[in-house]
Amino acid sequence: MSQASLAEVAAQQRLAILALVAGALAIAFAPIFVRLSETGPAATAFWRVALAVPVLMVLAHRARPGMKTNVPVRWPVILCGLFFAVDIGVWHYSIEYTTVVNAALLANLAPVFVALAAWALFGERITRLFILGMALAILGAALLTGASFSLDPQQVYGDMFGVLTAVFYGAYQLSVARLRRLHSAFSIMAWSSLFSALGLLTGAVLLGENLLPQTAAGWSVLLGIALISQVGGQTLITYAFAHLPVSFSSVSLLIHPIMSALLAWVLLGEVLTWSHLIGAVVILAGIYLARRASRA
Repeated sequence: MSQASLAEVAAQQRLAILALVAGALAIAFAPIFVRLSETGPAATAFWRVALAVPVLMVLAHRARPGMKTNVPVRWPVILCGLFFAVDIGVWHYSIEYTTVVNAALLANLAPVFVALAAWALFGERITRLFILGMALAILGAALLTGASFSLDPQQVYGDMFGVLTAVFYGAYQLSVARLRRLHSAFSIMAWSSLFSALGLLTGAVLLGENLLPQTAAGWSVLLGIALISQVGGQTLITYAFAHLPVSFSSVSLLIHPIMSALLAWVLLGEVLTWSHLIGAVVILAGIYLARRASRA
């Protein structure tokens, strides 16, 4: 590969890392929107993807006029959407049946499953330096919670749901990474969000949740989570997956807890402690080591 080609690849990767960070910031708004929402958790997740679909379809069509045939409605796209729907649904069950700390820590295990699958299925090289960086990032996420993981027989189902959240989020990341080899980010997001919406609507109805907000403010919250977290955040992350190793991308998304803590401090007045700050530094150190391993 020529020096010019190497420089171009390096520039694309730097842009992809910026997109990944911006995407993590955008999805960090999601818990705040969920807290303010007037609908149930699954219903809020449904509106998050459903309201995003028309916008994503328009963007995909403008980006590529042949978008309708660009991503055929076949099982990889359907699975991608359903993985995301199950990820969100199982995450809410995890929060309901175990502690918030356990649910958060177990969901952050997604990079472990992504790295294992990327190595076993796609031959992606996993070095000791990468494993060290991944372990540090996960440890930093644990420190950022400011509390300790606990084992309780009464919470076993919630803990299992937390692990399943990590598995399905990892599966979603892997499916996006594979689809990005052939299709644009907008096309993938448009079609996968459509199937996510169908799955989440079914779940919300079966759970008997309140589907409609009662006020204009309630609708604005749903519109915010759709445009900021789904159209903005997930699309930026999807774009980044085309230019970075999927295992490194998954570890880098552990910057999301840092963004969430900062937003909760600024918007909700939650206190930042030394545990939060140390956890943030450890996460960044882990991501740095994972990046060095990926570049090598």
